[in-house]
Amino acid sequence: MNTLANPSENITTNLQQEINLLKVELDQKDLLVQQLSEELFRLVKGNTAFLPNPEVHEQHSEEMRFLAQKLVIVENQLSATQAQIQERDREAVELRQTIQDMSDRNRMLEQVVQELPNIYRAKFAERIVPIKQKIESLQKENRQLHIELQSLSFRLSGRTRRPSPSQQRLELPRVMPALG
Repeated sequence: MNTLANPSENITTNLQQEINLLKVELDQKDLLVQQLSEELFRLVKGNTAFLPNPEVHEQHSEEMRFLAQKLVIVENQLSATQAQIQERDREAVELRQTIQDMSDRNRMLEQVVQELPNIYRAKFAERIVPIKQKIESLQKENRQLHIELQSLSFRLSGRTRRPSPSQQRLELPRVMPALG
């Protein structure tokens, strides 16, 4: 039973030992780095070869000025490009709004077009009512006149002699009754 508890204790102990070894190695490396930097400082401090050469320094200064000018040019180009991007973004927003407005208007017009047949039917029905009334009035007047004509025709036929069958009947145009 102790063998089961021992492995976990052994692992913890092993890890602790490894950590301690790594700490010792780290301390040794820190000491070496410190010694090397002190030695390097001592060598550089006394050596004039490490001081910058005036000609090389002038060449580096000239390169720095050239690079600074180039940087200004690139920054100006960048600013111009950013302004163009902002303008294009603004135009894109305007175009999207225009597209949205046109889409809304298109939907409205489609709805109006779909409603047009019903509107025309309603307007036609409104306009046809007085025409139908006029037709009914004319048909009623026509029937009345036809009745009066038959009555007059009958009275006239009684006064005169018997006409031939072709003269006896008066042909009148027929009117079709109103539909609807």
